[in-house]
Amino acid sequence: MANKRKKYLIGMVIIILILAGGILLRQLSGQNGSNQKFRLAKVERGEVSLAVTATGTINPVINVLVGSQVSGTIKALYADFNSQVKEGQVIAQIDPAIFEAQVEQGRASVLNARANLLNAQANLENAKANLTKADVAVLDAKRTLDRNQPLLEKKIIAQATLDTAQTNYDTAVAQTDVAKAQVESAKSQIESFKAQVEQTKAALRVAETNLRYATIRSPVNGTVISRNVDVGQTVAASLQAPTLFTIAKNLAEMQVDSNVSEADVGRIAAGQDATFTVDAYPERIFHGKVSEIRNAPIIVQNVVTYDVVILVGNKDLKLKPGMTANVSVMIAHREGVLKIPNAALRFRPESAKKESGKGGPPQKPSERVKPAEGDQGRPGKVWVLSPEGKPTPVSITLGITDGTSSEVMGGNLQEGAEVIIEGNSNKKGQSQSGSVPFMPRMRK
Repeated sequence: MANKRKKYLIGMVIIILILAGGILLRQLSGQNGSNQKFRLAKVERGEVSLAVTATGTINPVINVLVGSQVSGTIKALYADFNSQVKEGQVIAQIDPAIFEAQVEQGRASVLNARANLLNAQANLENAKANLTKADVAVLDAKRTLDRNQPLLEKKIIAQATLDTAQTNYDTAVAQTDVAKAQVESAKSQIESFKAQVEQTKAALRVAETNLRYATIRSPVNGTVISRNVDVGQTVAASLQAPTLFTIAKNLAEMQVDSNVSEADVGRIAAGQDATFTVDAYPERIFHGKVSEIRNAPIIVQNVVTYDVVILVGNKDLKLKPGMTANVSVMIAHREGVLKIPNAALRFRPESAKKESGKGGPPQKPSERVKPAEGDQGRPGKVWVLSPEGKPTPVSITLGITDGTSSEVMGGNLQEGAEVIIEGNSNKKGQSQSGSVPFMPRMRK
């Protein structure tokens, strides 16, 4: 029994030593990186594009709101949704009865004012005739007075006769003054009636204009995209002209009003190429050009954006007003350049992380790639495998990035070289499997 017990203890000690040696060997191999697996990607030549993305709304280039300048009841409609209309075409009619009555009233007022003017002119002629008669009477009375004066001195006539002649003269002079006043009064009446004629003519023109306004005509050639009234509806134009129709002048030319953030608007300029998609045709890419960057800010919940207008052709009329567009404005484009995945710029091996934790230099901000990073010539660092299978840093100079890949402008990377994009240690909970289908291959 003692021998069996001794052999059992010796066997247990041997097993423990074997397990301890295996654990020690595993730890040592983990320190030299022999069980570190990496996912690699090749440095390739290709194209890299830098773009600013935004959302926007598709609108007609020219959108005309057709309103009514007079109040009344809609009597008839001659255009509907999607109707093609010509400039000057009648598209609606407001009941003209009240405006026709106002025109007739205006015409009658003009005729009455003209009659009053003619009557005043006749009165002026009568006043002038009376003035002429008064002037003759003054002359006659003056001659009589002058003739009687020497006769009185010779005592041929009595003093009463001379007094009568003087009275007649004074009366004739007074009547002349009255006649002159009547002439001036008649002239004033004529001016007043002339003004009245012009006033009634102006009122008639207003009535005729309102009558014309009762007939609503299209101001442009285009397509009716909105109708806001029905027959029998009353429109009131007392404060603001009500909108009856919305007409797009040319649906074959559209524009995208895109909201670009203030951080990106400085990169955009008129003439840049732009692409966008709409939910109605998710597989189709539409092309346009930046037309203008409007200066008025759009502030929503303290977020500032600017309206970047993109012109696009729409000959097949696929694009409809109001559609939401996912816009991408091309800022820069490179073809045939070396490029690497942005994941390679984010990778850092465990050894570098440990050194960083001990006070080593942290990752540079330039190595944290942003999707819309536009600064060129910034430094970067990637890691490649040495012949011994250890990660080795390579400093490079980066160009533009599209958020997935970055241009390599300089450094010791050649086409076909492999850079590390991810590392997986054989620790608890981590997969130890080999390469994954459809993914960059794994290497020890």
